[in-house]
Amino acid sequence: MYFVRRILIYIFTFILVTCYIISLPGISHQVEASGIQDRFNMAYIFGGNTATYIKNIDKTGNSLDAISPDYFGVDQNGNLIIHSKIDKNFINEMHSRNIKVTPYISNEWNRESGIKALLNRETLVAQIKSAIYEYNLDGINVDIENVDHPYRDDYTDFVRLLKQNLPDKVVSVAVAANPNNWTQGWHGSYDYNALAQYSDYIMLMAYDEHYSGGEPGPVASANFVEKSILYALNNGVPKEKLVLGIPFYGRYWKSGQQTGGYGIASSDVESIVQRYNGTISYDEVSQTAIATVTISDTDEKPRLWSGVYLNAGTYSIWYDNERALKYKLDLVRKYDLKGVGSWSLGQEPSDTWSYFNQYLNGVYFTDIVNHWSRIHVMDIFNKGWMIGTAVNTFSPDKNLTRAEAAVIMVRALGLSEETAEDLAENSFEDTANHWAKREIIIAKKYGIFKGVGDNYFMPDRPMTREEIFVIIDRAFNIPETGIFPVQEFSDISRELNSWSYDSIIKLSSNGIVFGFSDSTCRPGEKITRAEMAAIMNRASNFEIKNFDINDFEIEDFENKYSENQNSEIVSP
Repeated sequence: MYFVRRILIYIFTFILVTCYIISLPGISHQVEASGIQDRFNMAYIFGGNTATYIKNIDKTGNSLDAISPDYFGVDQNGNLIIHSKIDKNFINEMHSRNIKVTPYISNEWNRESGIKALLNRETLVAQIKSAIYEYNLDGINVDIENVDHPYRDDYTDFVRLLKQNLPDKVVSVAVAANPNNWTQGWHGSYDYNALAQYSDYIMLMAYDEHYSGGEPGPVASANFVEKSILYALNNGVPKEKLVLGIPFYGRYWKSGQQTGGYGIASSDVESIVQRYNGTISYDEVSQTAIATVTISDTDEKPRLWSGVYLNAGTYSIWYDNERALKYKLDLVRKYDLKGVGSWSLGQEPSDTWSYFNQYLNGVYFTDIVNHWSRIHVMDIFNKGWMIGTAVNTFSPDKNLTRAEAAVIMVRALGLSEETAEDLAENSFEDTANHWAKREIIIAKKYGIFKGVGDNYFMPDRPMTREEIFVIIDRAFNIPETGIFPVQEFSDISRELNSWSYDSIIKLSSNGIVFGFSDSTCRPGEKITRAEMAAIMNRASNFEIKNFDINDFEIEDFENKYSENQNSEIVSP
């Protein structure tokens, strides 16, 4: 038994070592990143014509799996209306791009026609079936809204009949968000569990929390959306069938006007803010952007995507900007949902498609897709310790600077905010206008970094690998001896690396530092952002030390740093 246990320990250790080694720079073997998905991405199309449809689809960069155009409606008798804009050439063009076309059928909020449609369901299903095959469509998206709860079973049976008559086509249902467990009114018309059984997916319309004529507020706050997701999951919708509806629009209220909440495309918000020198704030509670814009009497009045003109006045606009959209995309990943459906294509902010599909699928940065560090970068990003250098780039091979290192350590260690006194007393001459000024001050306050020379920080100087090793050793509770064999690096020794040797050995035995395939550690080399992400990610398995200000005592570190730079400090 003892022998078996020893063998198992050796096997386990070998697996751990192998997993770490294959993720190191200099090792040719690549490992597939966990968490990368191929999530469903569809968009509704409302208004416009074939030309505008194609123009807006071109902007998505081939990231859509399906589109749902406004081809179908129902009349007052519950019969199918086929809109004249339906276009076989467009449908064929989408198929050539591997995009499914599943038009939505809507009663346009008309309760009477919606009820008639459900009661006339056998005839309506036959009409829909005929149209789908005639135009070579890929399915149907049911968007019958504002019918009452007594018609709950009729609604379910309508969807059942659709799937029965269209077994080789996509049948989906758009359902109302229900964060408050409502069972009456139009929310009660949806039997989530039954509808999920008879459909390919459920499109959760997680928007219109605030609406036209209502009080100012977000279209889809964080709490509203997440509670609606949980309601759907808890009421029988499998996660692999749940599609989160995301708004590409906001709502605006005019100061001094009793009613408001009118719709506005998110793309219009951007242009209006820029044109009229408006401001944008972000509400952390609701995870929503709020734009404030004043249009004077003498200003030219802007024409919105909807065709409406805004008159003179001060407007408050609640909408989803990039940050808010990314929050909702993160919820898809959090609950492992099928994907997203956006309302509607063409209203999105201008840079949406530069990140949307990548972010949806767990690829936050396009330049790490085939990079050795991908797993580590994604993990460290999710911890909030490192972010990108641009909207969708991480710059993994860029050298890590002192400023970046300070920011990362402040975030990782959860250090306190600076005070006004800190700003006054701990500032450096070369960081007054630096993007990392706040974190640099905090890092100095806690002794993580000190200045270089006479009141300079040199924020853009690169860090070396051994400098980072020493800092991590002092920041985390890392055992003196770990479970990994200590590597015999060919390029380090206690004599050559007296100030960093112990840290390197400790980190090596604990699986934080493995070096390169040629048995070198390269302590004096400049460390890259990818290497920093990997080392910090491995270090995150250990507890952060509890320390107070100046516990780091890194005078030797800073002295060594200055020696390594071998250059004079000059006034910028």
